[in-house]
Amino acid sequence: MIYEGSSTAIAIFIAFVSVVIGLSLFLGRKAKSAQGYYAAHGQIHWFVNGVAFAGDYLSAASFLGICGMIAFFGYDGFLYSIGYLAGWIVALFVVAEPIKRLGRFTFADALDSKFGSRGIKLSAAISTMVVSIFYLIPQMVGAGALVKPLLGFSHLQGVVLVGVVVIFIVATAGMVSTTWVQFIKGSLLVFFCAILTVLILNRGLSTTPTPENSAFIPFKTVPANHFEGRAGITILGDEGPWKGLPYLRLKNEKGVIEIWRKTGNTLTETQFVETETDADGKKKTWVNGLPQGRGEGQTDLRPVGNLSRLPGGKADTGPLGPAEFLSTLQQSEILLWGNDKLVDRRDGRAVEINVYFQKPTAGDKVLVPGASPTFAGLAQSDPLKKLDFLSLMLALFCGTASLPHILIRYYTVKDASAVRKSTVVGIASIGFFYVLTLFLGLGAMTGGTLDVTNSNMAAPLLAKGFGELPFAIISAIAFTTVLGTVSGLIMAASGAVAHDMLTNVFKLELSDHNKVRAGKLVAVIVGIVAMILGVVFEKMNVNFLVGWAFNVAASANLPSLIMLLFWKKTTKQGITTAIIVGMVSSLGWILLSGQTYKSVYGLDAAAAPFQLSQPAIFTIPLGFLTLVVVSLLTQKRRSPVTV
Repeated sequence: MIYEGSSTAIAIFIAFVSVVIGLSLFLGRKAKSAQGYYAAHGQIHWFVNGVAFAGDYLSAASFLGICGMIAFFGYDGFLYSIGYLAGWIVALFVVAEPIKRLGRFTFADALDSKFGSRGIKLSAAISTMVVSIFYLIPQMVGAGALVKPLLGFSHLQGVVLVGVVVIFIVATAGMVSTTWVQFIKGSLLVFFCAILTVLILNRGLSTTPTPENSAFIPFKTVPANHFEGRAGITILGDEGPWKGLPYLRLKNEKGVIEIWRKTGNTLTETQFVETETDADGKKKTWVNGLPQGRGEGQTDLRPVGNLSRLPGGKADTGPLGPAEFLSTLQQSEILLWGNDKLVDRRDGRAVEINVYFQKPTAGDKVLVPGASPTFAGLAQSDPLKKLDFLSLMLALFCGTASLPHILIRYYTVKDASAVRKSTVVGIASIGFFYVLTLFLGLGAMTGGTLDVTNSNMAAPLLAKGFGELPFAIISAIAFTTVLGTVSGLIMAASGAVAHDMLTNVFKLELSDHNKVRAGKLVAVIVGIVAMILGVVFEKMNVNFLVGWAFNVAASANLPSLIMLLFWKKTTKQGITTAIIVGMVSSLGWILLSGQTYKSVYGLDAAAAPFQLSQPAIFTIPLGFLTLVVVSLLTQKRRSPVTV
């Protein structure tokens, strides 16, 4: 019902990928030297580079993660947009021009420009690799989510497809191809999201959304005794994991189990997904009591997302302006969705059950912080949650200017003036897009096309509500969004290993040709690692995963970069130690946090050493402190002056 195949979507998808591959082959002739492969000869026009900044920065987290988080929780998702955009202030006024003057190919070049230190090169290269891989995970997760509805592939197949295409892009033409892919992707993403926003405002708000392709079916609410004594209906007990939960389980005449949620004297229809692992280790999935699929006797998820009440008792508002859209939504009641996770036992078999239920929510609650689990403490006055929020915002603010794949873009233009201009163009493009994400997310929340099991698909499914063509275009653009960002990250990782480690740390005498070959080989290896991680982290929200990458980048890279530019007593030992301490402390904190225990390891979050999931508020100051202390302890002693 949600993921029906589309020949239009497949055709446009193939066309987009073909153009990208063709462009890589054409531009590959210009990337024979190391300067061409890693920095596009420094000849990219500042406007193209500025839009490419947007194409590089507006990743799967920006498009899929933020829109999905807004669609499911409201304003909380928009806080990420604010944090991501604010970070460009640091990039523009502090980092942009100095980084261009100091470096040549990579972030490590800039840090080591005054010292010639192997320690700086090695630590900066390792930091680049760690941040790049952390940032690659959500991109690959988003790729798998996108290819499923487009081509009917599994998540694994989608991740492999993206990995293969990106490796081809990077290995054929390097930074030249990557830049133009990002330019095209950034332009198309902003343009078509603006069109989609216009369509949302023109549609307005309705209590009975009927999108063209969503097959929206309202969920029923019946009296609590509705099923008692009815022929063909068996009411099951609430034993085991069901004991005390507000659910009524039924078995209908077809033998299919139904689940209804009890609220007072009424029962409300729900959605549920059951997963069983058989003796051979294979997973079987049922949706709403039937085998998952599109064939006879199978079923798919029902799309959701609608208003239960509009101000004045209206059923439809008609077209609305941007401010009017928000004010009307604020006075409405919206059906958000929650879920309970259970493990049931049937005939000795363990069956995992996710029950998804409606949560009628006042519109004014959706447009203020605190609706999502991530930011729940803001509404509950929980000091720990508030600290977690402040730490995340600090990471987003400081992390942008520390991301290796963003920093290397400064080496693709000819001078500091071009750097400044391209940064301003990037900020304008990125800022406009982030304003659009609020309307895209709220449009998905109320448009009747949400998949309750996958927040990452909110934006593409929103487009599907306006027809197959918008869905095909937006999904294909989202796919190129992943391609653009992943290719930039792999370029950064490739430069860190081939240029920084092999040439500068291990002092291998490589010809220009062999430097390029080494970069391409590293790109293949990093691409394979990204595919594996994209499968492992399949179920996590891409936006949350990106927050981790920003934490590590800000903690490991920003202190050294800032102090090198503005403190004359900075030493090579201080930089090296600060990078290592910032990287290890932030990475260790994340891996031992309650959120990781719960979402990655499947363990009790309360058993984690750190309940705070965002470490930046502690690890960034730790990086600065480490650099200052070590630098002061390693100052060169001046020779005594003799008279």
